Amino acid sequence: MKIRVLGAFGGEGLGHRPSAFLVNDRILIDGGNVTGALTIPQQLSIEHAIVSHAHLDHIAGLVYLTETLAFCEVGAAVTISSIDPVINTLRAGVFNNALWPDFSKIPHPDVPVVKYRTLVEDVEQRVGDLWVTPVPVSHTVPATGFIVHDGSSGVIYSGDTGPTEALWRTARGLRGLRAIILECAFPNRLGPLAQVAKHMTPALIQRELDKLPPDIPVWIFHVKPQFHEEVSEELARLESGRVSILEQDKTYFI
Repeated sequence: MKIRVLGAFGGEGLGHRPSAFLVNDRILIDGGNVTGALTIPQQLSIEHAIVSHAHLDHIAGLVYLTETLAFCEVGAAVTISSIDPVINTLRAGVFNNALWPDFSKIPHPDVPVVKYRTLVEDVEQRVGDLWVTPVPVSHTVPATGFIVHDGSSGVIYSGDTGPTEALWRTARGLRGLRAIILECAFPNRLGPLAQVAKHMTPALIQRELDKLPPDIPVWIFHVKPQFHEEVSEELARLESGRVSILEQDKTYFI
């Protein structure tokens, strides 16, 4: 499995792109930024996007991707897959002909640029050449993490979450697990804000490590750009030695 980090951050800044991962060149895991990281031919190769939740820093890139697809002449389309509340929010709040065109009806309802697929929580489902299981996590809006694998190797993707339980329970005993992609938005001094916003800090991650499958690398994403140096220093002091921050624009092979 090939995972390209299109965006590794929990916000946007100079050189910092919001969270988005491209798997095997064709499947997005979240889409905070797509068009700013990929050429047009690369964008046209995308067939699926699995979305953890509908916050802007995870879906803004999908908005511009749909425009790219609509303007091409090769019949490209993307299927956006998520749990029912997320799909409903995208339909009603984003692709609604007010904030952005309803590309599920463009250029024609029979051949749209955007298709929607509702995923069932806690059930493994086929998405492109991957198997995907959405598992609810603890955030301020309906949100899931994902267990994603290709039949031989896989990753756990937390999406946005504070301390959680179900995702780690589901992960125990998984075969072929190669990495855990875990969010960390704030430094420890902003712990009260993280608690309200339902995000992680390095101190919370230290506690969460006991719930995670042992001996699996933990790759951190979603650090707010203005706190990147501070969070990096705090993560480096964690005792486990298996925590590292994902590098934007890097491709990981698992």
